Amino acid sequence: MDKKVVLAIALSFLILMGWSTFISKTQNSENKAVTGNIFQEKTAPKALVKAAVSSEKTTLPPTVINFDQEKFRVSFIETQGAIKEITFNNYQKAEFLLAHGLLYDDDSITFTKLDQTKNGVSFRYQDENKKIIKRFIFHNNNYTIELEIEAENISSVPIKLQIPIALAFLDFSPGNPQAAYQDVAVGLADKIIRPSPRKDLLAPGIKYIGTRNRYFCGVIEPESPGYSLFIKKIDGNTSKLGVISPDIDIQSGQKTLQKFYIYLGPQDLRIINSINPEWSSIIYYGFFDFISNLLFQLLGFIYNLVGNWGWAIIIVSAVVYLILFPLTIKQMQSMRHMQLLAPKIEELKKLYKDNPQRMHKETMELYKKNKVNPAGGCIPMILQIPIFVSFYQVLNRSIVIKGASFFWIKDLSEPDRLFTYPVDINILPILMAIGMLVQQKLSTAKTTGEYAQQQKMMTLLMPVIFGFFFYRMPSGLVLYWLINSTLMLAYQIRVNQSK
Repeated sequence: MDKKVVLAIALSFLILMGWSTFISKTQNSENKAVTGNIFQEKTAPKALVKAAVSSEKTTLPPTVINFDQEKFRVSFIETQGAIKEITFNNYQKAEFLLAHGLLYDDDSITFTKLDQTKNGVSFRYQDENKKIIKRFIFHNNNYTIELEIEAENISSVPIKLQIPIALAFLDFSPGNPQAAYQDVAVGLADKIIRPSPRKDLLAPGIKYIGTRNRYFCGVIEPESPGYSLFIKKIDGNTSKLGVISPDIDIQSGQKTLQKFYIYLGPQDLRIINSINPEWSSIIYYGFFDFISNLLFQLLGFIYNLVGNWGWAIIIVSAVVYLILFPLTIKQMQSMRHMQLLAPKIEELKKLYKDNPQRMHKETMELYKKNKVNPAGGCIPMILQIPIFVSFYQVLNRSIVIKGASFFWIKDLSEPDRLFTYPVDINILPILMAIGMLVQQKLSTAKTTGEYAQQQKMMTLLMPVIFGFFFYRMPSGLVLYWLINSTLMLAYQIRVNQSK
C-alpha cells in the first residue's frame, strides 16, 4: 500500500476522531427536518419570561439542606426548593452538579422547608392567592425521585397557573470540565430528538427530557400529558432546561396535583433499563452509537466472565482482530505484492520523471498486469475507524469503567500515567508507537533514490503522529489499539519469515 495513501487514511482517521468528540454537541440532522410547531423558536410563556436564577435575589448565602441516603447525598437550596448537587457514594464521591435542579422556575416564589423524613423532603410557599407544596420522594434502592407539585387556590376567585420545572442549568463556560459532555435528549411520541442546548427553544408534546454530563444524567417525565420542553439561554455560557405545563385552571378552594418521575444517577444502561427502558435513550455515543452499544455489551459480557475490565478490553481486541483477520491476510498479501513491484515502480519513476501522466498510466498498467490493488491494504484500517471511534466513546463516557485498574494503570478511562517527572510518562502510547515503527519497517519495500527517502520519512512520521495523538487518550483505548497492533505485527513477522 502506498505510504501516501496510508498517511491520507491516518489523517482522515484523526480528523474523524476529532469530529466524533463533539458530534453529540451538534443538533441531530433529523431535527433540522422537523417543521411545524414541533421545533420553532417561540415567545416564551410568561412563567418563563419572568423566571430567573433565584440565587440572584439576595446577597446572603443560601441555606443548604443535605438529605442523605445509602447511595447518595442530595444538597438542596432551601429558598428554591431545588437541588444544587448530588454526591454519589458508590462512585468515588463523584458529584453531579445541577446548580438549580428541579427548580420551580418562577423567581417570585421563595420556598421554606416544610418537612424532612427518611424518605423525602418537602417545601412550602404561600401568598395571598395560592399555596404551593413541593415534595421530593426518594427510593433508596435506585436513583429515582418522585416530585409532586401541589397547588391550592386560597383566593376567592379562580386562578390560572403554568408549572415550569427546570431540570438543570447547563454551564458551557470554558473553565467547566464537563462543558463538552453536556447534551440534551427529548422523547416525543414517535422519536428521540437531540436539540442544541445552546439555543432558545419551546417544543410541545414531549414525553420526557434528559440531560447528562460525562458520567451522570438526569431525566424528568411528567405524569400528565401536554407538557412542553423549554430551553432558555440565561447568558452566553448558561442555559436552563426543563418542562412547562399547559395552563391549569384552579377554582377557589380547589387543588391540583402535578407529578413527575425523575432519574438522577449514573449513565448505567442496566440501571436505567430496570427503571424505564425508554429513558435509556439519554445514553448516546454519537454517529456510531449502534457499534458502541454492541462493543459495550460485549465488554460487559466478557467482564462478567473474567472480572477485570483490562482483560476484557484485551479479549475484545483479540476478537476484533480475528473478525478482521481474513482482510488482514489480504492486506499483508497486497503489501507483499507492492514490495515485489517496488523496483519496477522505481524504474518507471526514473523513466518518466518528466511525464507524470505517463508514469501514472504505466504504473496502473503494471498493477493491472500483476493483479495488484494498490488500495487493497487500506480496507482493514478503514474498517477499524468506526470500531476505534466507538471504543473511544464507550471508554470515555462509561461510568462502569471509571476507576477500573489494570496492572500499573489506575484508571482505564484516563491516560495510564506511570509517573510524572517532569511531565506525565504514559507507557502504552510509547509502546504502541515503537510497535508501529517496527511494523512499518517490516512492511516497507526496499528501494533506492528519492522514493526511498520518502518511504523512510513516512515510516518515522506515522508512528510519531499516532503516538502524539494517542498520548492523552484513555488508557483502555490505547490498550485496545496496542493489542491489535501487536497481533498484526506478530503476523507480519511470520509472513516475512515465510518468504
